Amino acid sequence: MESIGRRRFVKQTVTAAAALAVPASAFAELIPTALQFSQVALPYAANALEPNIDALTMEIHYGKHHAAYIKNVNDAIAGENITFTTEKDFFANTSKLSAKARNNGGGAWNHNFFWQVMKPNGGMPTGKIADAINGAFGSVDKFKEQFTQSAMTRFGSGWAWLVKDGNTLKVGSTPNQDNPMMDLSELKGTPLLALDVWEHAYYLKYQNKRNEYVANWWNVVNWDEVAKRLN
Repeated sequence: MESIGRRRFVKQTVTAAAALAVPASAFAELIPTALQFSQVALPYAANALEPNIDALTMEIHYGKHHAAYIKNVNDAIAGENITFTTEKDFFANTSKLSAKARNNGGGAWNHNFFWQVMKPNGGMPTGKIADAINGAFGSVDKFKEQFTQSAMTRFGSGWAWLVKDGNTLKVGSTPNQDNPMMDLSELKGTPLLALDVWEHAYYLKYQNKRNEYVANWWNVVNWDEVAKRLN
C-alpha cells in the first residue's frame, strides 16, 4: 500500500510540473477571444452593378461608410470591454450595448450582407427560393410589391428585409442600422435579402428618387445567394 501511495504521489508531482512547464500562450488559445468585425471583400468590381448602382457610389459606400462602421464597432468592442465572441451573441444582446456598438455593429454586418446578395445581371428567383416566395406571398410579383412598399415606407434611413422566421417568410424594415437579429428589433428572423435605403446608398445617382433606386436594384439581386441562406 505504501509503494502504491508513493507512486501516485510521484505521478501527481510530475503531472503538475509538466503543466507548469506549458507556455501560457497554450492556455490562452483555449480562452475565447472577443468578437472582431471584418469587412468582406467586394464580390465584384465597383462598376459591375452599373447602370443600376454607379461605381462612385459603390466606392464611397464600401470604402468610406462601411469601412467606418467596421473601425468604429471594433473600437467600441475594445473600449467598452464587450466580451461576446460571435455575431449572433452580439446581436442577441444589442439592448445591453451602447449606441455606438449597436449602430456600428449593425452597419458592419448589414453591409457585409448587402454586398453578397447582389451581383451583375441578377435575373429572377428560381428553384427553391422561387417556390418559397410563391408559397409565402402568392407570387414573385406580389412579394416584390410588398418588399418595395417596405423599402419606400421606411421613414428616413434604414433597411428593407426578407427574413425567414421559423417556417415563414416575411418582409419588413428596420430603422437606421438595426437588423432582424437584434433582440430589440420589431422584425425578427434570419435575413435572406436586404436593401439599404439610406440616402448615401443612392443619392449620387438617383437624388431623392428612392423609387427609381429600388426599382433598378431588383436587376442586381443575387438570388443564388438568397437561396443558400434559405436552408
